[in-house]
Amino acid sequence: MAGIFKAYDIRGVYGTEITEEIVGDIARAFVTFLGCRRIAVGRDCRLSSGPLFEAFARGATEQGADVIDLGLCSTPISYYANSKLGCDASVMITASHNPKQYNGLKLCREKAIPISGATGIADIERIVAERSFAPAAAVPGRIEKADVGADYAAFVRSFAAMPRPVRVACDFANGMGTWEAKAFEGTPLSFTSLYAEPDGDFPNHEANPLKTETLSDLQAEVRKGGYDFGVAFDGDADRAGFVDENGDIVPMDMITALVAEDMLKRNPGAAIFYDLRSSWAVKETIEEHGGRPMMSRVGHAFIKQQMREADAVFAGELSGHYYFKANSTAESSSLAALCVANIVSSSGKTLSQLVAPIRRYFASGEINTTLASREAAEKVLTTLKERYGAKGRAFELDGLSVEFDSWWFNVRCSNTEPLIRLNLEAKTREEMETRRDEILALIRA
Repeated sequence: MAGIFKAYDIRGVYGTEITEEIVGDIARAFVTFLGCRRIAVGRDCRLSSGPLFEAFARGATEQGADVIDLGLCSTPISYYANSKLGCDASVMITASHNPKQYNGLKLCREKAIPISGATGIADIERIVAERSFAPAAAVPGRIEKADVGADYAAFVRSFAAMPRPVRVACDFANGMGTWEAKAFEGTPLSFTSLYAEPDGDFPNHEANPLKTETLSDLQAEVRKGGYDFGVAFDGDADRAGFVDENGDIVPMDMITALVAEDMLKRNPGAAIFYDLRSSWAVKETIEEHGGRPMMSRVGHAFIKQQMREADAVFAGELSGHYYFKANSTAESSSLAALCVANIVSSSGKTLSQLVAPIRRYFASGEINTTLASREAAEKVLTTLKERYGAKGRAFELDGLSVEFDSWWFNVRCSNTEPLIRLNLEAKTREEMETRRDEILALIRA
């Protein structure tokens, strides 16, 4: 059981690691830990999500909490519902971009404030293990239904600012992205759908735009012509990947820069966060449009906390998560797509033309190396710090980052897998490849 309690959520293989019994206990522990009385609960279309909802609802109501059943929805809608309905907690039953055999839970306090390993998941794990639940309530909680999908769509739609129509291809991967796309209806953004029917078997391809091979059908559709760009959603639609009008993949940090540009038109001088793996060009673009660029750690719990502390209006993460103050500092993949459409429409330029001046450096992409242990990873970080720390500007916001005049790198341990991750960027391709190989050799020595 211990392996399902992760840094950012609870997740495992359904039927063995995640079962109805365990989820019922997690619900009791969740209410015991938070003392919450009103929980908004949504779920994705995985075949196991319905039974797991029933199990969670039984456990939570047994402890006296009311459960607001959101039904099938995207994760961004569950965050929106948390605040919209005045709940003091919310849960999304999903395994996000993981394959179909997985399921899990994303947990939040009031105002969609995430619960991470450090802020409650470890406590919930302990309560489940010890079975130290609060006594069952004398009067059980109630289950009531609520549908905030139309309200969420209207909220996202209010950001539309397109002087000319925009046409988009959307790959929903048989997941929850169709719920996000309802926000496009009634705007100048029209879209063609791929794999729109929700199907928990994900029969066409894995619902994970981080795996570039899953984008091939979207690329082929866009290359038929007549599209301004394409968007691919993951399983619970809290992240999005983009291709330009030629069907070429647009790096997710470039999308951060473009969305920041649109948000700064509405919020001059605002703070914008970008994660520390992002290109130098993101920081520079935010500055060029009058914003205050701020660097964040990797991981939604950290980013959302930093956004709240700095009153930031937007943040983008290299993994395709885009966070908006207007949605309780939580993700909204449809709003990210709408902001890109706004820029394409108002600029009179194609997406590839907009991205070209931002792609001013050469990035390695994220390169993963499996190591034998956490101790081995820490040894790698120590070696790199000794080798490069004194020569450049070193900081340890998340792992080790070192910046030089013409290149930078970040090496960090994964929070969820036995991996060490390298991201590196340079002003020339030659230096990027040289420095990449140099550091990889040290990591893998």
